[in-house]
Amino acid sequence: MENTSIVQRISQLKQQRNAIILAHNYQPIEIQNIADFVGDSLELAQQATLSQAEVLVFCGVYFMAETAYILSPRKTVLIPDSSAGCPMADMITAEALRAQKQALPGIPVVCYVNSTAAVKAQSDICCTSANAARVVESLSQQEILFVPDQYLGQWISTQTHKKMHYWPGYCPVHAAILPQHIAEKKSQYPQAKVIVHPECRSEVSMMADAVPSTSGMLRFAKETTAHEIIVGTETGLIQRMQKENPSKEFIPANSLAVCQNMKLTTLEKLQRCLEEMQPVVTVPEDIRVQAFQALERMLQVN
Repeated sequence: MENTSIVQRISQLKQQRNAIILAHNYQPIEIQNIADFVGDSLELAQQATLSQAEVLVFCGVYFMAETAYILSPRKTVLIPDSSAGCPMADMITAEALRAQKQALPGIPVVCYVNSTAAVKAQSDICCTSANAARVVESLSQQEILFVPDQYLGQWISTQTHKKMHYWPGYCPVHAAILPQHIAEKKSQYPQAKVIVHPECRSEVSMMADAVPSTSGMLRFAKETTAHEIIVGTETGLIQRMQKENPSKEFIPANSLAVCQNMKLTTLEKLQRCLEEMQPVVTVPEDIRVQAFQALERMLQVN
């Protein structure tokens, strides 16, 4: 009953504020259920630009809300919990990237969107896990500095002939999915297909039937004729897969692959966020403009 009253109050506040709620695929299921749009970080930021809403409530981690602001600076961007960070995004700073660029002069920087606005601003072009290989191939240079995810960079290197330099960052959640987890689940479900996110370790990716992006995993779940699918990503995505494909079974490769930062969002925090119109997420204009250019170049490749 308490959750029902909170959901009703959030719906009222949404109308009063002319707001929409954007929820990442890894958010708790009750947040996904109340959201206007559920997707990956860039899908949500792009959706925000198309909306007539004046207020964007981003239920995810901080860099995602920054990206929404970069693309929609005239709108108010809120995040229910401003402490929801991304360990991988925090593994690189703008200062460290500048130093690496000086050490590798003339080599373009391809930046995974799972990064801070300041790092995007120091990059030549952004990419997602879905379009990363296409973005790398679009560049005329034969050497690429890829930041911040070394495992996504290594996966891209199998799709291109470019020489790749990797920043030693990684997603702790995806790095916690190990080859023995895949082998164990395959022994239990020998008929199952295996899909893993390209943020996983290279040795895990090599064991998979497919290595799609988050949105690609959702498509795979719908289109495959397999009735059992072993899923190597954050377990929150499995909730959506099961909801959309009730006749299939989705098995987490590692049931402990949970992003605690993504789970910081609660209905109570979401309500308070809309009531108080806080915390607000902004990006300094000089950084925003430079980061926007890196994102725009990526969208032009798409």
